[in-house]
Amino acid sequence: MEKFFTPKSIAIIGASRDHHKVGFVILKNLRDAGYKGRIYPINPKAKILLNEKCYHSVLAVKEKIDMAVIAVPADITLKIVEECGKKNIQHIVMITAGFSEIGNQRAEEQLKKIITKYKIRLIGPNCLGLLNNYADIDTLFLPASRLVRPKNGKISFITQSGATGSTVLDLMAKENYGFSKFISYGNALDITETELIEYLGNDPHTEVICLYVESIKDGKKFLKVAQHVAKKKPIIALKGGTTKEGAKATLSHTASLAGSYEIYKGAFAQANIIQADTLEDMFNYAKILEKSIPPKGKRVQVITNGGGFGILATDYLSRMGLLIEEPSPETIRTLKKKCPKTYIIKNPIDLTGSAFAQDYDNALQAVMKDPKVDIILLIILYQTPQLDTNVVSSVIKYNKMHKKPIIVISMGGDFTQKYKNILERHQIPCFTYPNNAASAIKVLCDYYLK
Repeated sequence: MEKFFTPKSIAIIGASRDHHKVGFVILKNLRDAGYKGRIYPINPKAKILLNEKCYHSVLAVKEKIDMAVIAVPADITLKIVEECGKKNIQHIVMITAGFSEIGNQRAEEQLKKIITKYKIRLIGPNCLGLLNNYADIDTLFLPASRLVRPKNGKISFITQSGATGSTVLDLMAKENYGFSKFISYGNALDITETELIEYLGNDPHTEVICLYVESIKDGKKFLKVAQHVAKKKPIIALKGGTTKEGAKATLSHTASLAGSYEIYKGAFAQANIIQADTLEDMFNYAKILEKSIPPKGKRVQVITNGGGFGILATDYLSRMGLLIEEPSPETIRTLKKKCPKTYIIKNPIDLTGSAFAQDYDNALQAVMKDPKVDIILLIILYQTPQLDTNVVSSVIKYNKMHKKPIIVISMGGDFTQKYKNILERHQIPCFTYPNNAASAIKVLCDYYLK
């Protein structure tokens, strides 16, 4: 598996001079990513592509090739894979579609025979490609001008659907999530979600694994591997094809039999996999698990400068089974001495719309010491006129103590987003809506406090 993510040489079979073709985009993306290995564009009609010497076949390359990315028409794919086998290329990412997902079972069976014959490991066919931010590898066939790549981070995403994966990547880059690896595995003819989870379970650059899956090839093996990996790293899964109609659609998408959703739910629970109902949930959960330290309990202290937001957050936290307890008498005494009488020192601690940055600092200092507080949910509404942006420095300062998870809710436009981005760059998870923050905190507690 390692050669897929750290190959020293890559052949792009189907590399093209046409800017609109997949083969051109893959070659350009790989070069632009800063890949430091050797690149071998394969095209019998070209001599030079993007300043790289071009070859008419992999058999014309004298040097060893660790991995091939195949982006040629389906009708010549079997011949190309045969050539890869003769060249002793043992790792292939097959972008090419036109196999069992359109009912072409015969071609897929022939492909299976060839890769078995030459002991080739294959991701795909009918996939988007893979991304490894820590080795400057980008074999996705979508242009970077249309799909922004996320920065380096600790989340890895395995997806059976290339389209789902691509839109997620684009949005996550905009939302400042950090990614380690992204793998679209398509029809899963050879490499499956199970092997990818097992690999990422041992990957030092991955701390959270996200999985979009429509079907699972080997349920028993999946359960065994997922149970083992989930003890070390959280796995968050979103299942496609949960309805009768959705299950039918998976057949024409990745040639998968979706199976009963209830069975999948039971299997995920048995394997200690965190289940997400939406893509938004998946990445809310990934955000808090990647950025937060483990909590010691379920007692959440809310601090807010907006009373209504504090009430909403309290409602959602309570519905999630989290504990809303009063601060300790010491915390109440300390803050009553330091705060104006108009502030409400309970749970939530309501600093009101008159709050200054120093008020947040005082509240954070007190609850950080409070033995009755396990998690701090901080609501910062930047729109209030007396609140200067020093509040961001205070939050970062207390978060660096690594004593208790600090989660922030802020709703607003560009001004708010600017400061949310700063906090997230300092490993502080930020949410826009109280319900999303509450459900993410529940997942954090469920994973670490079982």
